[in-house]
Amino acid sequence: MNTKLYDSELKVMEVLWKEGDDSAKHISEILNAEIGWNKNTTYTVIKKCVAKGAIERYGSNYMCKPLISKENVEEFETKELIDKLFHGSKINFFASFVSHEKLSEEERRQIKKMLEK
Repeated sequence: MNTKLYDSELKVMEVLWKEGDDSAKHISEILNAEIGWNKNTTYTVIKKCVAKGAIERYGSNYMCKPLISKENVEEFETKELIDKLFHGSKINFFASFVSHEKLSEEERRQIKKMLEK
């Protein structure tokens, strides 16, 4: 997937990734409780996700199915961030990250293990 999802669209996707296939009504109820969205707002954002190919709508009760994985979106967003802010340089991205973030010993160990792979 190479389509940008905006924050509102990611909120809908997060519900689907957590809950699995779900009705628009139930997604609306969840987002109302979590962030105060009304039903119309949720339905509008779902329609945008459908138009982008991120969600498939099926059935008479407006069931929604995620067509893209969270991992796919994370990969796309990370690449976009690195391209935009660090001119595509993963080294510059990583250098910026580690110079501005205090990492715990456990986090350093995990990063080292990942790099060794």
